[in-house]
Amino acid sequence: MKAIYSALVKAQKGFGPALKSSTNPHFRSKYADLSACIEAVVDSLNENGIMLMQVTHEAENGVMIETLFLHESGEQMSAGKLFMPATKFDAQGFGSALSYARRYSIMAACGIAPEDDDANSAVKSAPPPLPKPTPKPTPVAPVVATPKPVEPQPTEQLAPPKMQGKADQWQLKISTDPGTNFAQWADAVKDATVFMLEMAQTKDDTMNIFRTNRNIYDKLQADDLVSYEALTNIFKTYKEKL
Repeated sequence: MKAIYSALVKAQKGFGPALKSSTNPHFRSKYADLSACIEAVVDSLNENGIMLMQVTHEAENGVMIETLFLHESGEQMSAGKLFMPATKFDAQGFGSALSYARRYSIMAACGIAPEDDDANSAVKSAPPPLPKPTPKPTPVAPVVATPKPVEPQPTEQLAPPKMQGKADQWQLKISTDPGTNFAQWADAVKDATVFMLEMAQTKDDTMNIFRTNRNIYDKLQADDLVSYEALTNIFKTYKEKL
């Protein structure tokens, strides 16, 4: 495996960010589509004698993708398998799950992220401002309390969210493991919810989706209020359509 390891190290020096060139119409936000993820790495891989391949494996209620690197020496390396549940059991639902799985598998295997994830994470992770200290009067002179220095918060989350488990009705199977890239996790929550709402037949279905995944939405509300409010507007729109 010496040849492929050496070639991957050289290839990674030429990787670029996955450019956010596509627009999500539901949330009016930019995201890096599958072609952007491939374009960020494939030229540098090929220049160093490596072919990028993604193969599918049989999976229940979703798709399973494995990203492979094939070196001209004959050596090959697998980046592991990634399962993505289909929130809608038709061609559109499985196609969307396949696209998601391929995007996240490539980014995880190559160690890349969308172009402005670091900036977004920095904004979302910034601690709230401390209240101004109130001077405490004393018989001699006023004493001003000094706030303790705030430890800097981590601004870089490298790992993409993992889809795990089987797709039970109305249940999002999106992990929140430590180190998960929050911006990608929030996008996955929003898009998966939209796909699930498209399957709803009644207003009660929309309420069941919200109640079943309340713990996930509470986390989104706590960490990204703007995305959470956009999500509630989507719920309202689908409920009114029914």
